[in-house]
Formats: sequence, C-alpha cells, structure tokens
Amino acid sequence: MIHSKIPNIGTSIFAVMSKMASEYNAVNLSQGFPDFQISEELIDLVGKYMKNGNNQYAPMPGVQVLREKISAKINKLYSRYYNPETEITITAGGTQALNSAITAIVNEGDEVIIFEPAYDSYSPVVKLNGGQSVYVTLEAPEYNVDWQEVNKLINSRTRLIIINTPHNPTGNIFSDEDMIMLQKMILGTKIMILSDEVYEHIIFDGFEHNSIAKYPQLVDRSVIVGSFGKTYHATGWKTGYCVAPEKIMNEIRKIHQFTVFAANTPIQHAIAEYMDNENEYLKLGKFYQRKRDLFNGYLTEIGYKINPSKGTYFQAVDFSEMTDLSDNLLAEKLIKEFGIASIPMSAFSHGQTSENILRFCFAKSDETLELAAEKLDDFYKSVK
Repeated sequence: MIHSKIPNIGTSIFAVMSKMASEYNAVNLSQGFPDFQISEELIDLVGKYMKNGNNQYAPMPGVQVLREKISAKINKLYSRYYNPETEITITAGGTQALNSAITAIVNEGDEVIIFEPAYDSYSPVVKLNGGQSVYVTLEAPEYNVDWQEVNKLINSRTRLIIINTPHNPTGNIFSDEDMIMLQKMILGTKIMILSDEVYEHIIFDGFEHNSIAKYPQLVDRSVIVGSFGKTYHATGWKTGYCVAPEKIMNEIRKIHQFTVFAANTPIQHAIAEYMDNENEYLKLGKFYQRKRDLFNGYLTEIGYKINPSKGTYFQAVDFSEMTDLSDNLLAEKLIKEFGIASIPMSAFSHGQTSENILRFCFAKSDETLELAAEKLDDFYKSVK
C-alpha cells in the first residue's frame, strides 16, 4: 500500500465543480478559464512554427528569444533587468513554476506564510517538501493584509512568504504600502518571497500592479511567477515562466529539469513573436474591466451587494444576507437547482470556514455572463 504524503488532499475543487456543472448542464463560472476564442493570429503563429520544424525539445530554460522578450517587458514595465540566460525559465504553466520554486526553497521543518483565502496549490507543495504552512487570514470584504499578525508569526523557522497579486480568489491587490510593509518585515532576515503574479495585466480602476520587481530590497530574495495562459486566454497551453536572481534560479532549474525538462516548443516561439504586439497585454485590464462591470452591473440591478474586484477575472459575491447555507452547500444548490456553477470561498482556506461567499469567473462571453445573471436572478427571487 502507498503511504500518502498529503493524505487530506482530495480532488481539486475546480475539477469537482466543473464536473458537476457538466452533469447538470449549468453555466460554468467556477473554473478560471475563458469560454471565448483566443487570437487567430496567435494560433496561426503556432502553426507556422510547427511547420517550420520547431517540434523537438526546447532548451531546458526555454526558447532564448522568449526569455529575451520577457526580460525586455519586465525592464520596461518595472525597471528591473533580469538576465535571459541565467534568471528566466519558461515552465509548463504557472502552477509548475510555483511547484519548482517552492520545492527549491523549502526544506524539512521550514515554515511558509500563506495568506488565505489562497490558490490551492501552495500548501500541498509546502507539505510535500516537509515544510509547514502558517496561515494569515484575509478578512472579507476588503481582504487586506494584517501586517501586525504577519509580524507575530515570523520567527527563526520562517523560510518563505507567498504573496499573490492580483489575488485569486478575492480579486484584491497588494498596494505600494503593502509591499513596503513586507519589505520592513523581512529586512535583516533570511526569508524569501514567492510572488504569484499570473494576473499582472488584469487590474482595474486605474490601479497599478505592484510587482516585486519594482522593489530593490525585495527583488534579490524573490521569485516571480507569470502565466501566458492568463494573458492570452490560452489556459490549456500551460505555458508560464518564473524569474529570479541567478543563485535562486540555479536551484529552481535543478527541479524544473527533472519535472518537465522543457515546455512546449512551438508555443514558446509563437508567444515570443506575438509579444511584439504590446497592446495585447497592456489593454487586458480594460478588456476585463468591461466584463467585470457588465457582470457586476447585472448583479447590482438584481439586488446583490457587490464589492468590485480590483484585479484578476474573479468576483466574490456575499450571500450571507440571503441564506444560512454553508458556501459549499450553497454552491451545490446553485448548480443543481438554478444551473449556475461557482467556487465556494472556503475551498481556498485550510480550515474550510464558510462566510457564505462564492467566487465567480467573469472571463466569459457577454452572452454567458447575461445567462449567468439570469440564473442568479432566479435564485435571488427564490429567497426574497
């Protein structure tokens, strides 16, 4: 018999809810992927590079030209140069980058500070590497960080702090003040930072993305993770990257090469060429803000109270004034009886506590969002 290394981990909530959505033919606003087509130009570029013979293994760190484009983009946006040869690695999606980074950094007995609600891959990987997750709760509805609480938790065993901005699942963002507080917390320590920035270009209402790359006193001890799947609406391509100072990247690449060795070759070439069109990512926030406003407008008109997402393509909706059901039971009810799928917010917390909050993905066509609103209107009328 196999002795499970993560015995309390079951099937991902995303897979569970999407499967249930399919079974009940529900509108699926649960798993975070677009239901609209990606760029025809980008698809054609993949075909071009396939036909040109770029179908064998890419170099282990990734296609050189793509690493150069990433370096140039980060330098232009955040005024930080990363060496394409030694400080950038292309990965098989953002989750693989996170896995490789955590595995490279965390050792037996290390503590890792995680802000909850949190993307569900962080803690299991910490556990797999013998570490212990230490949680800081982000309180609804604003989901801001209590830095005094963070300071209380830092000790000699603290090895890593994982941040995520823009934040999945809450839609909040780290402010400049947050980054300065983080900086103060770790100066004089050996603590490292893993910054999950896969939604960096999906930010709203005139806010700026405060990348770790903008903060000199943080950047030398930090790993940044990015995702082309989020940027180019192609989550199924599983192409991401991580950047870090050379000494850190050397260790990440040791893990990376024995996990996947290299990511998809023709897709890397295609993305590298497509990156020349900067507007495709620089206007992404505007693109998704319109969808957020459309979805939230429908819900507000119905009667829901909405605290608008500041980034990502997720919107948290509070149902506490409408039902006493736990968010898990509420999510199940909405699928089975009203035909609309979401993710219960408690799924992003280790304690599975419920505040009757559900997360909806608005990276959908306008028609899908309108249909989803109709389903949520039916529920609203049923409880009012």
